[in-house]
Amino acid sequence: MRHPLKTTLAASLAAFLLAGGAHAQTAPACGGDLAAFLEGVKAEALSRGVSAEVADRALAGAAIDQKVLSRDRAQGVFRQTFLEFSKRTVSQARLDIGRKKLKDLSDVFARAEQEFGVPGPIIAAFWAMETDFGAVQGDFNTRNALVTLSHDCRRPEIFRKQLLAAIEMVGHGDLDPNGTTGAWAGEIGQVQMLPKDIIEFGVDGDGNGHIDVKKSAPDAILTAAKFIQHLGFTKGQPWIQEISVPDNLPFEKTGLQPGMKASDWFALGVKPRDGDTSFGNLEASVVLPQGRKGPAFMTYPNFNIYLEWNQSFIYTTSAAYFATRLAGAPPYERGTPEEGLSEDGMKQLQTKLQAHGHDVGKIDGILGSGTRTAIQKEQLRLGLPADGWATQALLSAL
Repeated sequence: MRHPLKTTLAASLAAFLLAGGAHAQTAPACGGDLAAFLEGVKAEALSRGVSAEVADRALAGAAIDQKVLSRDRAQGVFRQTFLEFSKRTVSQARLDIGRKKLKDLSDVFARAEQEFGVPGPIIAAFWAMETDFGAVQGDFNTRNALVTLSHDCRRPEIFRKQLLAAIEMVGHGDLDPNGTTGAWAGEIGQVQMLPKDIIEFGVDGDGNGHIDVKKSAPDAILTAAKFIQHLGFTKGQPWIQEISVPDNLPFEKTGLQPGMKASDWFALGVKPRDGDTSFGNLEASVVLPQGRKGPAFMTYPNFNIYLEWNQSFIYTTSAAYFATRLAGAPPYERGTPEEGLSEDGMKQLQTKLQAHGHDVGKIDGILGSGTRTAIQKEQLRLGLPADGWATQALLSAL
């Protein structure tokens, strides 16, 4: 399951939106009369081998859901800090439930690791972050959500293939067009996956002949494991590791940028909190979600699967940290990070950065990757520690 556009936990019931291109080379038809649009969808489904009976059953009663369009036009933005977001999402209650799930379903998690190389804590952390272990899966009719977003002309190339996959799932008996519900953007189930990914990576974990990621925990767990393997997870390697950093670290080298190995960082004085330096030969980045005085982590190549799952830096770091906690790591050291900027302050900073020639994308008050990179460049120019954290001191200096 891939969720590159997710930017908040609420929107995690809402992304997976960049999972490939359109089936055809030309942009799919969109807009206009809904009946005519659905006839076009049916024709394309038939060309893919779906029977007319299945296509008719899947599309009968399909309707535009204005609530879906409202959500799509007003997607939540991510303004929480890492400390705020991780405290809320990696709660003691969730940790307790996660550990119990790992124990109660130990045979399923063992199978996931044996067959796909993905440790149980990684899957359990995503399971918690996405739906609170299946408790909150979304109440939008999946078929109608995908019809709505396919008919809408904003991103039809993304959603039409998902609608066609949903029709295929109807034929498999794995989706009820009138009864299956999920997130507003068409994700289904306990780990929130789009139909196309369910078809491609779905695993019948309980052996009942169907892939039911909504009701079957084994199906959801093993399907997630197979998808994570597909994203490039390497068995036996770490994904994130808490560290301490020296005051004289060349902070301009921090952030999610390539070019250094873990051993390079160790030589510069970076110290893993758990003392494990055995992966020094792996490429690694030092990430400082709230600057050099806050929590600090080293990320390894396996962290890339989190970035594929969700492009929000705060979400991905929190999810990766969550998995380490379920694997036995202690709580991170909070440190004493400098106070960040308000939303208005961030917008002022982004405007100033843009005026200095930096591409920060939209002036949205969000400390995204583009803004962090621009901040580091200006911090370096001004002789400040280039840790990418937005502070009042930097805003004043600009």
